[in-house]
Amino acid sequence: MAEQSTYVPPQVWTPPASSGGTFASINRPVAGPTHEKELPVGQHPFQLYSLATPNGVKVTIMLEELLAAGHSGAEYDAWLIRINEGTQFSSGFVEVNPNSKIPALLDRSGDKPVRVFESGSILMHLAEKFGAFLPKDGAARAETLNWLFWQMGSAPFVGGGFGHFYAYAPEKFQYPIDRYAMETKRQLDVLDRQLAEHRYVAGDEYTIADMAIWPWYGGLVLGQLYDAAEFLSVHEYQHVKRWADEIAARPAVIRGRKVNRSFGPEQDQVHERHNARDLY
Repeated sequence: MAEQSTYVPPQVWTPPASSGGTFASINRPVAGPTHEKELPVGQHPFQLYSLATPNGVKVTIMLEELLAAGHSGAEYDAWLIRINEGTQFSSGFVEVNPNSKIPALLDRSGDKPVRVFESGSILMHLAEKFGAFLPKDGAARAETLNWLFWQMGSAPFVGGGFGHFYAYAPEKFQYPIDRYAMETKRQLDVLDRQLAEHRYVAGDEYTIADMAIWPWYGGLVLGQLYDAAEFLSVHEYQHVKRWADEIAARPAVIRGRKVNRSFGPEQDQVHERHNARDLY
């Protein structure tokens, strides 16, 4: 039976003293910095400011894959941003990403530093810069970008929708959990049907589409997100599971998952990465 709501929206909304939930302390209705603090800068061409959430892992996987493919110019410093402490609201971080979300990248490889924010934008920037993991052929390129932007548009229903109400909200309510579980399973079925006919998401070639999608949907079917594998019956998505296992076994993916990780098993945590030795 559906819950009986006693909430009546006011004529004009005003923020509550506390919204409750896991991230209540950092939720606010305005943008901009809350404090003055510069970001650290290392010696490498790329400065990454991030945390090993699914969105953050996309970028560290890409950087590790580029290095593994021999692109030495992709060397990077990765700095930990503790979002639960509000580090993303520092003046330095806001200069790199005015939206105060990880990951944020500063490309210092040219004459003038270039800020790049939003994980999909970062993946495209790096792929185009190094000519890797994004096909040049028109049809293959379009298909890769189709799936990259599918992930960018779809995952908020998984994270901000299902993940929030299932794992992080202060109370459990059936309606939003049902609503977003249904959408999450629909998306998993979309992906399962695609992977039934292709080795990788966009075809026979491993691309930035796989790097973007795997941390979210691979994480779900591998039981790494929200402790929800049984709830979502992820065993039903056999093609996604086959693909997720293959991606998870890649050495660059194993390394990339560790970077900027401040939770989970201690042996998998590498808070900052400044050279390859940090990952061994």
